[in-house]
Amino acid sequence: MAEIVHSISPSRGDDSPTVVGFYEPDTGSCQYICIDEVTRKCAVIDVVQQFDPKSFATGFDHPKWALDYIDQHDLELEWILDTHPHADHFIAADWLREKTGVQTAIGEKVREIAVLWREYYNLPDAFPIEPHFDRLFADGDTFKIGNLDVRVMLSPGHTLGSITYVVGDAIFAHDTLMQPDAGTSRADFPGGSAAQLYDSIMAILDYPESHRIFVGHDYGTKNRENAAWESTVGEQKADNIHVGGGVSKDEYVKVREQRDKTLSLPDRMLAALQVNLRDGRLPDAESDGHSYLKMPINRF
Repeated sequence: MAEIVHSISPSRGDDSPTVVGFYEPDTGSCQYICIDEVTRKCAVIDVVQQFDPKSFATGFDHPKWALDYIDQHDLELEWILDTHPHADHFIAADWLREKTGVQTAIGEKVREIAVLWREYYNLPDAFPIEPHFDRLFADGDTFKIGNLDVRVMLSPGHTLGSITYVVGDAIFAHDTLMQPDAGTSRADFPGGSAAQLYDSIMAILDYPESHRIFVGHDYGTKNRENAAWESTVGEQKADNIHVGGGVSKDEYVKVREQRDKTLSLPDRMLAALQVNLRDGRLPDAESDGHSYLKMPINRF
């Protein structure tokens, strides 16, 4: 296994988590281990199951790395969290649950996302949500990682059911904001909305300027080759190229929608939704012992 690029954002006190960010280069995905330093309990957030869109082979280098890190640093895994059913990678939640017995969680509006995708795949009985996800969070729900208070925010726009986790002074903002020099995430997937995404971003930026923001993706920029995934509310408000400096909602929606029209469909998307609406579990094996996916032709 190639060395996984990671960085550590240290705790700022008892009510502030240490955050280990680690990067999946094939999809530009940013993954996290969120640690309560007092109790040594932790959660993993948006961990990737690798998928090769050419061979349709899967892999688990990143979830294995996360579990090894947790073991080596004497941590106790308490939650397996995702922010939404991702379109560009397979989630690793089901594999992590099988290895650890730890509960998985996502936002409750994944039920509505499943309804959309049943129609696209012409699978009216597919993707029953309750059997696959242990906990479905509503907007405003709270829970704990060790002694740390966690608040769930509904953050629609990228998808209709995306959620943000606020853990002390750490905001896991998933596919809403990107790094300030990269802007914001796309809002043109089924159920997405640039107007809703703007409102979700503004709610995130209402937090104190010193709060850390951890994003869901980074692809570098023409001026920055290396991946990055941490900023602050203050940096985003001042410098984000799409919303910084007081950009209006109308102006943002115009720019976001124009840019989204130029973007191609992620090459893993039509495979990923069938897996991620099952918490990262592949379709049940058929009589030959293999799993199969269904692909709509000329639907997109």
